[in-house]
Amino acid sequence: MLRFAFVIFPRSVLRTAHLSLSILCALVALAANALADSRFEALPLTRTRQNHMLVRAFINDKPALLIVDTGSPGTVIASKRCSYFGVGKIPRNSDLPARVQVNGSYNRLVMARSLRLGGLNVSDVPAVAVDLSGARKTARALHEVEADGILGADVLFATRAVLDCQKQLLVLDQQPEMPGTAPGMDYHGFEKMPIVVSEGYNLYVDGSVNGSPARMMIDTGAFATLLHRPFVRHLRIPTEETQLQSAAINLKQEGIDIARIRKLSFGLVNITGKDVGVVDLGGVLHDGLQNKPPTVGLLGAEILRRNHGIIDFGTRTFYLRGEAAASRKRSTTRRARVTQTLSQRLLPD
Repeated sequence: MLRFAFVIFPRSVLRTAHLSLSILCALVALAANALADSRFEALPLTRTRQNHMLVRAFINDKPALLIVDTGSPGTVIASKRCSYFGVGKIPRNSDLPARVQVNGSYNRLVMARSLRLGGLNVSDVPAVAVDLSGARKTARALHEVEADGILGADVLFATRAVLDCQKQLLVLDQQPEMPGTAPGMDYHGFEKMPIVVSEGYNLYVDGSVNGSPARMMIDTGAFATLLHRPFVRHLRIPTEETQLQSAAINLKQEGIDIARIRKLSFGLVNITGKDVGVVDLGGVLHDGLQNKPPTVGLLGAEILRRNHGIIDFGTRTFYLRGEAAASRKRSTTRRARVTQTLSQRLLPD
């Protein structure tokens, strides 16, 4: 299941896409080019104004910028960049399909001979060719660099990565078959929680919304935390309309509202008085509201940054700091015009 989320200001939000990934992850082969002095390598990340974390990589020996997106189970390459990177069709003798279904429509599956991240090389990487023109156009409008694709959970799990969302650091294990964890990580003062991993390589953490049990997808690709509209209505939480529209690959646009959540809790971490986006996430969560606890939304980049979220893919553990420990800034500004809501109140200060 593949999904990713982008903010595109001011009119649309590229939010989600899904596909079955079971056959993709099984065929990713890792060739560990371990450094002589260390098996771990820390890669710095750059955060964009769209609240995405970018990592520098090489696809078929050509430089690339990839969005680090824990909400995307697999590797994605922008369809308009496939020719530049020289990615080829899936071999005829492969068990992989030539196309995969994303939200009811089909996208090409391509093969990259190599994906290099620092000193680590991932060989023969299947990737989904996806239209990222909306996000790239927005980056140009904001005078920012344009992402060439997405680094998803398949590679992050395979390398037993540790992702620090506040320090903007990605630590990769270049010998993941060996026992041991990344050195130098200090989890003092953090709440430690298990990550629930679905068959489609989506990451979830259990918590509560206004005291109601809830499960949320940990999604660094979501520009801000989003709740499923039917769940918000069920809790009778007031919402405020905006003029913004959200869009998902191969799906129609949806309007985005905001809601003030009295208390959003994960373990012993309580986040109070939080504004979140409210949108129809049916194409992302499917029948998640029927689960126990119900899957109700996306834990997005602004909370992961403010509350110092750390995701350990090797141990499948999620770390988060409370508001006091994270020294979260609180806004004293009165509620602004609805067209400024997401940019001023959902994104980090």
